Amino acid sequence: MKNLLSNIKIEVPPGIYIKNPESSTLGKRIITQSIQLIEAQGFENFNFKKLGLALGSNESSIYRYFESKHKLLIYLTSWYWGWIEYQLVLETYSITQPEEKLKKAIKVVTRTTKEDTTFSHINEVMLNRIVINENSKSYLTKDVDIENEDGYFIAYKRVVYRLAEMISEYNASYSYALSLSSTIIEGGLHQQFIKIHFKSITNCNANTTPSDFFTDVTLKTLSYAR
Repeated sequence: MKNLLSNIKIEVPPGIYIKNPESSTLGKRIITQSIQLIEAQGFENFNFKKLGLALGSNESSIYRYFESKHKLLIYLTSWYWGWIEYQLVLETYSITQPEEKLKKAIKVVTRTTKEDTTFSHINEVMLNRIVINENSKSYLTKDVDIENEDGYFIAYKRVVYRLAEMISEYNASYSYALSLSSTIIEGGLHQQFIKIHFKSITNCNANTTPSDFFTDVTLKTLSYAR
């Protein structure tokens, strides 16, 4: 199993990048270092000049991979959702009972991330913090419809679809599976954010996780809707 997992590659839509960063040592270093800088400084304060200095490389070399820092952020968030999909499939494929499968799926998409050593050049813990803080900035733009048509957000949408399928499997009569699925996923990020920054307006804390909250909400909603 370990050898099998080591061969897994997370696919990112090719239109997001100019040159696939997975294709070279420099490209992988760009991804590694950008995660560290964005997590430490925030996306607003991040730029390719700072990234080039951190890499010890010319700023122009980064533009051979990404045309803008916005495209780089889309790459990172797309990779993250592809990785979440991989986790979702891996951790639910052998579960046959619909309720247990749904519980596990909710946990996967709302939990605090632990590092996955399968991908040595990407720190998933840091990337999870970036997604919590910066994910909406990848799509709250004037070009969102064009980028959506170009398939930039397909990994995120696949996670929504997979979770929605499990919701429907648990309660086929529920009419709002996609809306509930996207609410769980976005709500999970939001609760992770306010648990850190606005502690006084959430019940999530060291003892109660966003996974606990969304499992409770989802199962009660679906049971009531039967």
